[in-house]
Amino acid sequence: MDDGRVSRKPDRQLSRRSFAAAIACAAAVLTAILPARAQTAAGYPQKPVRVFVPYGPGGVGDLTMRLLADQLTKELNQQFVIENRPGAGGIVAMTEVLRARADGYTLGEMGNGQAISMSLFNHLPYDVLNDFTQISVAASFEMLLAVPDNLPYRTLTDLVDAARKNPGKLNLGAINPGSTQNLSAHLFQQVTGAYYTIVPYRTTPDLVTALLRGDVDLGFDFFAALQPVIGPGKVRIIATSGAERDPLLKDVPTAKESGFPSYIVTSWNGVAARAGTPTDIVNLLSAAISRGLAAPDVQQKSRALGMDARGTTPQEMHDRMAQDIAKWRDVIEKAGIPKQ
Repeated sequence: MDDGRVSRKPDRQLSRRSFAAAIACAAAVLTAILPARAQTAAGYPQKPVRVFVPYGPGGVGDLTMRLLADQLTKELNQQFVIENRPGAGGIVAMTEVLRARADGYTLGEMGNGQAISMSLFNHLPYDVLNDFTQISVAASFEMLLAVPDNLPYRTLTDLVDAARKNPGKLNLGAINPGSTQNLSAHLFQQVTGAYYTIVPYRTTPDLVTALLRGDVDLGFDFFAALQPVIGPGKVRIIATSGAERDPLLKDVPTAKESGFPSYIVTSWNGVAARAGTPTDIVNLLSAAISRGLAAPDVQQKSRALGMDARGTTPQEMHDRMAQDIAKWRDVIEKAGIPKQ
């Protein structure tokens, strides 16, 4: 009896010691991990951050990121460097982000252009929603619907009525197929129930020239592109595509006000990182973007370009991307635009 009790006592002591050792080990691990996680955002960024832009210098997408990069440099005391990688519907730029480490030091400009690419390309090297972490929307900008000033169309209804009486005879002009501008023309045809001839142009200057010459009856582009030619004898804006009137064109009604409530097009750009980027870094960047965009000088410069510069949460950007993927997929399928 005594031998049995003595033999079990060391087992209990060993068990207690093992349990205590396990607790101590776990505590040590937590002590080591938690400060490291806290320092992930606290020490970020410790070196320059690269921001890949899927457009060439000078365009509204490029200007959006340059304004934002300057503010982030001030907000976070580290350089945010723009690297332009135009081409292939944003694939070139976002592939660079996908190749980088998920550490917050490589970001990419992403927006409705990438939402369109999800339905426009047969094979993308990534999934926009799953391979990237959305951080924040940076700016939104609506479409302007412009006519040559010497044409008789004073309202959108005037133009649509003329198209219904003369199917296919009115020309809609927009830049290259697959762009937001081009798909906006297709969406316009779908929601108005009239048939037009959609003429694609290689660049915005080509479209502007066509408008000035009267080669197209209605052109689709952004304020920054059309602003220099708005005026008597040049180009007249008969509608805008936003949910509300453009502050820079207060006298111009929206398409919604003009009798086409389902025609709402808002292009946008935002910032994303590779999936797996630490949540605290994502949240830090999102907050810094919102603060930076709210700066008075950024607001002034953005408004002058026809942009609504405003940050969002990562979830809000994710939801917006998902909604646009569904929206433009429907437009592309109805228009019969072949995948590339």
